[in-house]
Amino acid sequence: MPELDVASDHAILLDAVREGGALALAHFKAGVTSQDKKDGTPVTEADLAVDALLKQRLRAAQPDYGWLSEETEDDAARLETTRQWMVDPIDGTRAFIKGRPHFAVVAALIDNGRPVAGAIFNPATDELFEAQAGKGALLNGKPISVTDVPDVEGCRMLGAADMFQHPAWPQKWPPMDIAQRNSIAYRGALVASGDFDAMLVMNWKNDWDLAAADLIVHEAGGHMTSHTGDGLTYNAKDPRHRTVVAAGPALHRALHDRIGAIVLPG
Repeated sequence: MPELDVASDHAILLDAVREGGALALAHFKAGVTSQDKKDGTPVTEADLAVDALLKQRLRAAQPDYGWLSEETEDDAARLETTRQWMVDPIDGTRAFIKGRPHFAVVAALIDNGRPVAGAIFNPATDELFEAQAGKGALLNGKPISVTDVPDVEGCRMLGAADMFQHPAWPQKWPPMDIAQRNSIAYRGALVASGDFDAMLVMNWKNDWDLAAADLIVHEAGGHMTSHTGDGLTYNAKDPRHRTVVAAGPALHRALHDRIGAIVLPG
């Protein structure tokens, strides 16, 4: 396989995501209908159209790279590749269907299990988050960074409010400013930009939900890991992750101290 040219692949990825965002926005403005997939999650014509566009643009540019997308049947051939495109054509489909501007077109390039280029584009708010490994994170071309908030109490947390109220927690959560966004990738981007201090997810998420956000958070100076502090590796046979926590270093440490020892069922 040719030597990796991250800058070139990132430019291809950005062009595709921008084009996909324009297509998603056109559907969003026109109104959408949806149906349920076999797993009970919704899908719209826009999801499928954006997926087809991204697949055509990205695979045409780099046909030797593997492919993993929420809206494409998984092909085990990706496991034999060194590099993969990972795509969620519309992350936050439920928000998209309801006319809420909390969705994003998401794409990342994985090299040997880790993201090296990624973009998260919310066309409804015109926010384009992007990063290349070792080059920092950007929002609409300007550098972004995570916050340096050290304490859980009072932090601006992205997550499901009822999750924090669950009686199974070993200790009660302190008061926090909790908000919700349907798109997991967009949540990560908002932590990277400092609009929120942290995000916590305690249920299964997929590679395509996380890869671009993982890179953008790290390049913005933060950490995205499992709740036990383990780094996330991509393109495994099972492309799912049990839990996710993202925050600046000090707050990530505080969250790990609170929940890192919790053992969850597989």
